[in-house]
Amino acid sequence: MDVKIGKTKLSLIGGDITEQNTEAIVNAANSELVGGGGVDGAIRKKGGPRIDRECRLIGGCAVGDAVITSGGDLKARYVIHTVGPIWQNGDDDEPELLASAYRRSLEVAVKRGLKSISFPAISTGVFGYPLRLAAPVALSSIVGFLQSEQHGLEEVRVVIYQGDEVAYTVFKFALEEILSKKD
Repeated sequence: MDVKIGKTKLSLIGGDITEQNTEAIVNAANSELVGGGGVDGAIRKKGGPRIDRECRLIGGCAVGDAVITSGGDLKARYVIHTVGPIWQNGDDDEPELLASAYRRSLEVAVKRGLKSISFPAISTGVFGYPLRLAAPVALSSIVGFLQSEQHGLEEVRVVIYQGDEVAYTVFKFALEEILSKKD
């Protein structure tokens, strides 16, 4: 699914975040920036040791914030590491922190002068954020940023892990809902 938000193409696709050819991909990292499982483990495995070395030099990242490293051996030149919240039943500012993780990732990309970025579904894996609650927060944050901030982004992708039709459907429905409210 592709839509235009201003001059930016926003795409919702199924695929593998590590295979995206955008200038940057976003890593759903932990606050220590040490290797983990899920998206983080896949990015570090395919990206090679340079990403680990650069993360160690940075030292950490607060929940809701984002930092950037090279892409190592990935197709993407950069990895933007962001820390989404661990789901605590919605009682610990999770929506605000998740929105901030998306927004800060976009801000880091814009500051670096990037034209394209790919996001995974941040916090919906091992961090336990329910898809049906995460999707509207993620997409509202991206759409809001693209509509209200100065940027040179030409393409933003939300990459749902290949074959996960339920997640894709949840994100597609959320995007359709957001866009219908904007009209």
